[in-house]
Amino acid sequence: MHHHAYLWTGPKPRFDEEAFRRPPHPEPPPPTGSPELIQRYRLATAEFTTCDLPPLETAYWLVKPRSIVKGTWSEPSAAAAWLGERLTEYAPRFAAEAHRAPGRLAALLASAAERLAAGGDISLGFYLERPVFLSVALVGCAPHRARPDLPCPLGT
Repeated sequence: MHHHAYLWTGPKPRFDEEAFRRPPHPEPPPPTGSPELIQRYRLATAEFTTCDLPPLETAYWLVKPRSIVKGTWSEPSAAAAWLGERLTEYAPRFAAEAHRAPGRLAALLASAAERLAAGGDISLGFYLERPVFLSVALVGCAPHRARPDLPCPLGT
């Protein structure tokens, strides 16, 4: 098993575009469906696997373009270290002062390290100033525990 890292920052309104954060339904709508439904399905089919928006279900990061993988580690401790570096980097910009507290970040990282060591995923989100949102995720792979049908983005 290994973990892939993902990071996204962007305007909160873009993050709220849930249609692009959900995989398309496995079956297309009937030709007699509403034009809005058909258009939404076409957009979801075209955009879901190609856009960099965080998926609603963490495992679906694995179907995103391999170019957005920020790192891959076979050692959970190395993946947790990457997470710690990112949280330290962004903490001064966290909108909520409580999220910046060193004790809170340390507890969050300790919990994340345990979860990664157990083969789990990490998915965190924080509001930054200027309504910007930060999404950071570490996703277990080869295979994913809950979605073993999803391929490894690096082809391993």
